[in-house]
Amino acid sequence: MASRAIWKGQLRLSLVSIPIEIHSATKRSSRVSFRQIHEPSGKPVKYEKSVPGIGPIDAKDIVKGYDTGNDKYMLIDPEELDEIKLETKKTFELVQFVDACEISPLYFDKPYYVVPTDDLAQDAYRVVRDALRSAGKVGLGQFTMRGKEYLGAIKPCGDGLLLETLHYADELRKADPLFGEIADEKVDKELLEVATTLIDRKSGPFDASAFTDHYAEALHELIEAKRKNKKTKSVSTAENDEPSGENVVDLMAALKESVKKSKASGRSTRKKAS
Repeated sequence: MASRAIWKGQLRLSLVSIPIEIHSATKRSSRVSFRQIHEPSGKPVKYEKSVPGIGPIDAKDIVKGYDTGNDKYMLIDPEELDEIKLETKKTFELVQFVDACEISPLYFDKPYYVVPTDDLAQDAYRVVRDALRSAGKVGLGQFTMRGKEYLGAIKPCGDGLLLETLHYADELRKADPLFGEIADEKVDKELLEVATTLIDRKSGPFDASAFTDHYAEALHELIEAKRKNKKTKSVSTAENDEPSGENVVDLMAALKESVKKSKASGRSTRKKAS
């Protein structure tokens, strides 16, 4: 399945603008997903937006509400949010360059591939890629996607560029309240040497393919075993508004029986009257 761009715009470096697309660098196709089923009926569980005292509502009638306190909300229409003008909606401008090691891993959120939209953009794209690689720097900037402005870092990745979204400073929790409870005592020298030796023995180049999601593998094995087991309980969630053949027969039988009872009741009434 071809990758679909989740953002289109321009990567800007000073007066140079490069048309680009951003694609997600991760996928979840290998993950096992489940659907919640109501076991007594065998029907899939649905989640409907509803209002107390009213019930299910139409999505077009929903607006955003800002909590002003005391259970009061200031209403904001989606159109008002769309009218907020931000240059970062269509432009990712590289405004600062830093060494990659300067950014703490705490800030990194999600990776994306950045690709040029056409052949004409490739020349400038390669210049930015190679310049970043030569300088050993990461470019910082912001872009707006899905109603949120993101901070991002762009760096060379193979033949292309990788964008990693970063958390803002106020999104991170301080570690002091947690780490502050750890006693500040000297580590036993002999134990430290043993631990260091173990680390040295197990050191090597990073290879993500050497690690496997064992839980996902076990789930696949479980599903396959249950699929082969004829005793495995299953339900059909196919919804059909048409009555089944059996229901039609039952309904016809019930109607005929009602007609018979109606005729018998009529004859009984006439006999009593006579």
